[in-house]
Amino acid sequence: MKKILTLFAVLLFILGSAQIDNIADGESITLRIHYGFLNAGTANLTTKQTVYKGVPHLYVKGTGQTTGAVKAFFKVEDLYESFISTETGLPSFYVRNVREGSYRQHLETVFNHDNNTLILTDKKTPANGSKVLKSVKGVQDMLSCFYYLRSKSPDELKAGTIINMNVWIDDEMFPFQLKVVGAEDLKTKFGTINCLKIIPSVKSGRVFKEKEGVTMWVSNDANHVPMLLKAELAVGSLKASIDDYKNVKYPLKFTK
Repeated sequence: MKKILTLFAVLLFILGSAQIDNIADGESITLRIHYGFLNAGTANLTTKQTVYKGVPHLYVKGTGQTTGAVKAFFKVEDLYESFISTETGLPSFYVRNVREGSYRQHLETVFNHDNNTLILTDKKTPANGSKVLKSVKGVQDMLSCFYYLRSKSPDELKAGTIINMNVWIDDEMFPFQLKVVGAEDLKTKFGTINCLKIIPSVKSGRVFKEKEGVTMWVSNDANHVPMLLKAELAVGSLKASIDDYKNVKYPLKFTK
């Protein structure tokens, strides 16, 4: 079960610049994670309007933890934080602080989009100091890229749309491509809702069975709330489905 929650974060958050104006202050989204037949854990995303270095930002916190039987033999407590400029949709500060069994990692990244550099600090090993690294234009982190996707208008996410982006994960840059393959009705615990079906292209091998082994569904409206994610892994399969939501800016249109 190792890295289940970390994998979920990667999958959820791999979803340029765009103004963020469709996310409500105090929004909360919770997903239930299943690994095969096991109820493996939960993941939660919350937002808060704030000011970072004198500029309006959206503060996003993502948490993930194992539950039940999985937690008994492999405890996971992951924390992700991002300060995202509401004007550009680009991250200014990003934190990844994970506790997975005996594994620990605590990294902080400061982004400088003016000169395409970033400052990486290993908080777990302060003696290592900070590194100034080259970046790329429009880089996103694991949280900001998801809200970048959600900031897109319905017209920008039509069937056939392809979105390319570079995502900073841990201490490395990864190129991702998202393909909107169409819309379909999806059954959830709250009822049926029309969703966009999106396939991210990811690197196969150690984790995924194939290049396009991941599929996600988001509400086909101005919210683009995540409803379901499925991934075929090198060993087993993972599913994350919406379990709770609060303070979403626009009403979600479920039918029974």
